[in-house]
Amino acid sequence: MSRGPDQALALLTVGQHGVFATGHARACGFTEKQIEWRISGGEWLSVHLNAYRLAGTPRLWKGDLLAACWAGGFRAVASHRSAAALYGWAGGRENVSEITCPRWRRARHASVEVHETKALGRADITVVEGIPVTTPERTLFDLGAVCRPIVVLMAFDKARRTRLVTFESTETTLRRLARPGRPGVRALRAVLASRDPRHAPPESEMETLMLDVIRRHGLPAPVPQFEVRDHGRFVARTDAAYPHARLAIEYQSYQEHEGPGPLVRDSRRRSRLKAAGWDVIDVTAPELREGGDLFCAAIRAGLRQAAGVF
Repeated sequence: MSRGPDQALALLTVGQHGVFATGHARACGFTEKQIEWRISGGEWLSVHLNAYRLAGTPRLWKGDLLAACWAGGFRAVASHRSAAALYGWAGGRENVSEITCPRWRRARHASVEVHETKALGRADITVVEGIPVTTPERTLFDLGAVCRPIVVLMAFDKARRTRLVTFESTETTLRRLARPGRPGVRALRAVLASRDPRHAPPESEMETLMLDVIRRHGLPAPVPQFEVRDHGRFVARTDAAYPHARLAIEYQSYQEHEGPGPLVRDSRRRSRLKAAGWDVIDVTAPELREGGDLFCAAIRAGLRQAAGVF
């Protein structure tokens, strides 16, 4: 049984986050006059130039972003904070569509932030949920131009943790794109310099902030996600550690400690570490956001004690 153009178009929009272009309407069988009638009659609502959604359907940020890419013209892709939002990273933003397109196809649209560059090749472009977008590595590079370094660091750690990038793939992209004065170079280079590719990435954004606070206080970098073993027997995996000083660093999340169960597990875990000859230093989110002075002072004292310096 053949479908009418309206039904065909409605089915098409399901896989396109509720939006379609006039070219899609023609492919579904609409004539130019029918297209004009649907638009003038309010059955199709404009999202961007030549991009629409059906009246009565919800407006989705991913639909707006896809329509913005169409409006941007040839090789326009979601980028920067919009790309980060698609990947679920820190720095992601859904309220404004952010795209990148070649300079010779300059585009300006309301509610769209446009970045123009000639340095956007096939190696920098992929597709996520049907939306053309910069690759994870290129997105990290671009975030450095619009976000604080700690945000780029959080995004990089999560990208490694979820295996969207590797240290090596990010380093390769940086070498390819690095040019004097190009936005993003300095931030991503600093991010890579702050991480050891041999170590596992932190498991949360707050753990990333914890490591950054330690670095900013001039302390040596601990080993993230360190497994403590006692004569080969597994004791615990710590958020970070100074193995030579037998000093474990733990981020305490209120959300993960609701109810007696998590508290009992945490107490037993701490007892196992103590029994194995390890000291534990805790820190909470408010302490980190306030600068972590006391937290870092405790680390410094623990390191001095381990070294026999008082």
